[in-house]
Amino acid sequence: MTDLVLVRHGETVWHAENRYAGLTDVELTPRGHEQAARLAEWAAHAGLEGVWASTLSRARITAEASAAEAKVALCVDARLCELDFGEGDGLTSAEMTARFPQARAAFEADPAEHPLPGGEDPRAAAERFVAALHDIAAAHHGGRVLVVAHTTALRLALCHLIGVPLGEYRRLFPRLDNCALTEVRLSAGRAALLQYNSPIGAVR
Repeated sequence: MTDLVLVRHGETVWHAENRYAGLTDVELTPRGHEQAARLAEWAAHAGLEGVWASTLSRARITAEASAAEAKVALCVDARLCELDFGEGDGLTSAEMTARFPQARAAFEADPAEHPLPGGEDPRAAAERFVAALHDIAAAHHGGRVLVVAHTTALRLALCHLIGVPLGEYRRLFPRLDNCALTEVRLSAGRAALLQYNSPIGAVR
């Protein structure tokens, strides 16, 4: 079995307005860098055998200090990138409703069946992300690994892993705070949720 600590990157410059950040490479705020530093303090004593991140800079930069403190190499994998939100990228929910109201309403009713216009199929995103997690688990069998990625991709992956409909990800997992800890245990292809959205320091 392998324990994977799944973490959303630090706060970005789009956070205050709650803009959807998909594949756009959005910068961390000063607070985001502080969150990454606190995550690194946790990582120094977390018994990590690996640190992985998506290729997007907000995740990679968040993970760099943790890898250094854990004294392991940082590995990156494009499969850990955020869902592509298509025409919704960079917009707020209100702006989407104004620009494409029917598509936004369909997305809110079932985000798995109705991705945003021009966006990635959430089912495909979940599959690529979970495939990356299984490969990471296999590479660190029996260990504990930090994976720094993105809120929607992580929530989709959680649904996929524990066997609930992907369309429920916004209801079942309404939030993932920046640099909070969500931990899953993968064993023989099955997953157990050990903690969800725990503040840094609350659980070792």
